[in-house]
Amino acid sequence: MKKFTLILILLYNTIAFCQGDATLNSEYPVNYFNKPLNIPLILSGTFGELRTNHFHAGLDLKTQQKEGLEVIAAAEGYVSRIKISLWGYGKAIYITHPNGFTTVYAHLKKFNKRIEAYIKKRQYKNESFEIQIFPSSTTLPIAKNEIIAFSGSTGGFVGPHLHFEIRDTKTEKPINPMLFGILINDSKKPRINTLMGYSLGENSQINGIAKPTQLIFRKLKNGELLANKIKAYGKIGFGINAYDQLDGAYNKNGLYSLEMLVNGKKTFQFKATSFSFYESKFINLFIDYERFADLNQRIQKCFIEPENGLSLYTKSINNGYLTIEDGLSYTVEIIAKDFKGNKQKITIPILGKKDAVFIRNVKKVTPFKIKHKQFNKFYKNGITVAFPKNTFYQDFYLDFNVDNSIVKVHSPTVPLNKKYTLTFNVSKYADTEKKQLYIAYINKKGKTNYEPTVKKDSTFYTSTKKLGKFTLQRDSIKPKVNLYNFKNEQWLTHFKTLKVKISDKESGIKSYRGEIDGKWILMEYNVKNGVLTYNFNDKTFTTAKHNLKIVVKDNVGNTNIIKATFFRKK
Repeated sequence: MKKFTLILILLYNTIAFCQGDATLNSEYPVNYFNKPLNIPLILSGTFGELRTNHFHAGLDLKTQQKEGLEVIAAAEGYVSRIKISLWGYGKAIYITHPNGFTTVYAHLKKFNKRIEAYIKKRQYKNESFEIQIFPSSTTLPIAKNEIIAFSGSTGGFVGPHLHFEIRDTKTEKPINPMLFGILINDSKKPRINTLMGYSLGENSQINGIAKPTQLIFRKLKNGELLANKIKAYGKIGFGINAYDQLDGAYNKNGLYSLEMLVNGKKTFQFKATSFSFYESKFINLFIDYERFADLNQRIQKCFIEPENGLSLYTKSINNGYLTIEDGLSYTVEIIAKDFKGNKQKITIPILGKKDAVFIRNVKKVTPFKIKHKQFNKFYKNGITVAFPKNTFYQDFYLDFNVDNSIVKVHSPTVPLNKKYTLTFNVSKYADTEKKQLYIAYINKKGKTNYEPTVKKDSTFYTSTKKLGKFTLQRDSIKPKVNLYNFKNEQWLTHFKTLKVKISDKESGIKSYRGEIDGKWILMEYNVKNGVLTYNFNDKTFTTAKHNLKIVVKDNVGNTNIIKATFFRKK
């Protein structure tokens, strides 16, 4: 009787666990990794979620809107990489495990004492806050459930949370942590907001329209969605805007699976399981990039563009394209799923009808034809643009214009595969002017942002993946530097930290250096509030009087130096 009961329990647990993704199998060890936080896991971001120019490579775990929570090693292993940067992952730890996988913990506030001492020693040796180290397998061994760090919000303008990844150690491909049994409560089905139809052939159309068109649908009593019947002809495709919500959070997260069936036969499927970082850029072909640029709405295409090398597609017939014939009827079903199997379906009835096209997608013809498989170079009024082969994914006419000081390089509605070079002839400027000039990008709101500018005698150039408007901008104002939590000649004996605030409204801050009594000090830069922080625990002072010096440079070389004196007992 006990044996029978045990079998029932095991069978129940197996069924309950596999109610999520049917791909859970021995390929991934489902009981090997523990969760990295000692709190109930609630997500603010899912694996494969659509982000700007990339797919999200892990899980974003909420930390109760605060910093300083204990971050736990998911399994035994060793610290194989530590990276500290102002942007991106901020402070991050990589732990390699003996089972062939590596876990990543990012946006940390600080490391544990052992790791903190190890990395600070190397920061002082390199005289740099930003650093990347690859310790040997014996340098920093880690036990399972060891506290390795504390959660934070480092890495740019991000709120408190923990970014957690599991990667294949050899390939470095990130894998959906949920496939390893890191499961999250989720009883909500995804939501489909927008349905788009695309006419993709020379003579194709949807409801007489030969350009992307938004389609009308309604919700049925059973919760499913039904689109109004459309009349179409030729090669067409569909796309949706959708999101998923998990229990305990209002965040609009990404889908786990998106599939399309035509007359009951699966013709397309996207599944967020694993991908390489190199192919993450194909997100700009996976979505309707032009609509995203214009309306900030991501439409996920249910068809695969010819240049799209994304490996997250698991099944397709004719790459998801439909060829509608005159007089035939079709039923298309698009199904959005989350990892737990909750789903939302929309049905699209189609009647093949070769009607006249009354709205076409008119394309502007210019003298600057981009042939994407060739090198392209154009010149106008002292401005040169050079596009390496395969900078773009398809041929098109470039809108390239120079109007007084403003250079227009098309509009940001076309995705780029590579960087191109934009060059300004600056021979008319005096050397003193050149020192203060830089190339700036003009955003939609008319604000300018510094573009990394390489200066030659008569030319300035930048390599960029941005399309839109550029100009030469002048910066003659040095950065601001102010004492923040103390005053000059103040006693700081009981202070834990020393803080200085820096800012630059023009070209932006390029570098900073802090010194006490002529020696470099480690100052952590918080890009959100512009504060440099020095921790007094880094040094033992043998005298009372100390001289502080902060040197800050902007991107054109304007420099500001502030000096102050403070007093501190041992």
